[in-house]
Amino acid sequence: MAKENRTAAIQPRCQRMADQMGFELVDVALDREPAGVFLRVYIDKPEGITLDDCEAYHRAVLPLVENFDYDYMEVSSPGIDRPLKTDRDFERNLGSEVEVRLYRPIDGNKQFQGILADYDAEALTLETAGSPLRIPQKAAALVKPVVDMEGIEEVDLGEDDPTQA
Repeated sequence: MAKENRTAAIQPRCQRMADQMGFELVDVALDREPAGVFLRVYIDKPEGITLDDCEAYHRAVLPLVENFDYDYMEVSSPGIDRPLKTDRDFERNLGSEVEVRLYRPIDGNKQFQGILADYDAEALTLETAGSPLRIPQKAAALVKPVVDMEGIEEVDLGEDDPTQA
C-alpha cells in the first residue's frame, strides 16, 4: 500500500479519537527514516497541548492503529510555528505576522513577511510595508507564523541547568 493510502487509512481513526478527547488533529504522517518507519500524529487545543495530553492520546489511539505497518509512533504538538495548511489555520492567523516562502520568485524574491490580511482558495494577501501583496496559493511552498521570541519567558531549569555551571 502506498504511503499516501496508508496515511489516508490511518487519519480517520486518529481524527475520531482526537474529536472524542477534545483535540484538534493537525496532521498525520508516515516518515521512513534510517531507524524505521515513524507514525507521527500532531494534535493541538486552544490552550496548547501538554505532555500529559500527548501521553493520554497516544494510549487511546494506539489500539486503533496497531494493525498498520510502522515501527514507532510519536504524538506531539505541531509547535508554535506550525505551517498554515487549513482554512482554520489561516483564520486563526488573520491579522498576525506570517512568513511566506515561494516555489519560484515573485519580483526576484522567494520569501516575504507581513501581516496576513486576507486569504481565499486562490490567494493570500499580506500587508507589507504599507502595501498589500497578493500571493497565489499555488505559489506558496510554506506559510508559517512569525514567532516573536521577545515575549517568551525563560524556563528555570533548576540545579541541573548546564548553563549555570
